[in-house]
Amino acid sequence: MAHLFEAISLRGVTLSNRIAVSPMCEYSSENGLANQWHLVHLGTRAVGGASLIFTEAAAVSPEGRISPQDLGMWSEAHAQALEPVVRFVRSQGSVAGVQLAHAGRKASTLRPWDGNGRVEIADGGWQPVAPSAIAFSPEYLMPREASPDDIAGIVRSFADAARYALAAGFEVVEVHAAHGYLLHEFLSPLSNHRQDEYGGSFQNRARLLLEVVAAVRQVWPERLPLFVRISATDWVEGGWTADDSVELARVIKPEGVDLIDCSSGGNVARAPLPLGPGYQTPFAERIRHEAEIATGAVGMITSPAQADHIIRTEQADLVLLAREMLRDPYWPLHAAQALGHVATWPVQYLRAAPAGSQPRTARQD
Repeated sequence: MAHLFEAISLRGVTLSNRIAVSPMCEYSSENGLANQWHLVHLGTRAVGGASLIFTEAAAVSPEGRISPQDLGMWSEAHAQALEPVVRFVRSQGSVAGVQLAHAGRKASTLRPWDGNGRVEIADGGWQPVAPSAIAFSPEYLMPREASPDDIAGIVRSFADAARYALAAGFEVVEVHAAHGYLLHEFLSPLSNHRQDEYGGSFQNRARLLLEVVAAVRQVWPERLPLFVRISATDWVEGGWTADDSVELARVIKPEGVDLIDCSSGGNVARAPLPLGPGYQTPFAERIRHEAEIATGAVGMITSPAQADHIIRTEQADLVLLAREMLRDPYWPLHAAQALGHVATWPVQYLRAAPAGSQPRTARQD
């Protein structure tokens, strides 16, 4: 029976444990470029022993950013800025992953510590694009409906971003189709009122995600895994459901998707989420067993015993930690001690390690 510190192989990539750092927006870029903050933030979590370190959502185009300060992956310069991060993460025995995203109608907003709501076009913002001209809330800009040319360009942007990510050395790519951003907006009937081949039926609403996955998989090597993050439910009647998520997983698995990262919500302002420890884990469990695909569990996973239980009871194949990793970048090292596993510590920190800890070596593959 697998446990939290058992290795897992996905295609040609082996993760040394089942702990991943979930993508977390840092809102600290200029023109989408990574900087020293990203190196220290992501590098510290690799030092802490997580096997997979995801960047925050990296926008596939300037207009795909949530805020003007978002990370980007739409040029060679963006790849080059992230190369030092990838090298350092690898030097700690971890795998670097990148999440590729387009914010859709939730674009052009203030970063959290600057306030709430939109950045007006006159103040450096831009008009968002969405499946339909429906604003997320009155505080957000009204998007324009994506044209066929827009949609084709978005698909190309995801493929180009995957190509840049490969050049930077990333070994896992995740397509962001959750949290009310563009691809989720197309999936949900609450935000997609289109009358063409991208709206209406389940098959039509899933079409853009399938096209993006196919385009990314075409440039992403067969030896490297591809994840998709979804919001498993909108949490409101008439929206995207857990049943839809199971069916989506069945449909995209043959297209070369290796793992479904199971989050929820984000497409409806003030939706009634039943927050609590592991509240989203049942989605990962259901999709894993009914669609027969690897899954990641995320959301209010905080204790080593809780995380280990999720893996041992086959609810998910990975746990992705976010806020807990902000509170404790060395959570994996502490979790290993708590669960009775031998942890590998950086040689620079061995003098502080518990008895029996092993020195860490860089990956050689």
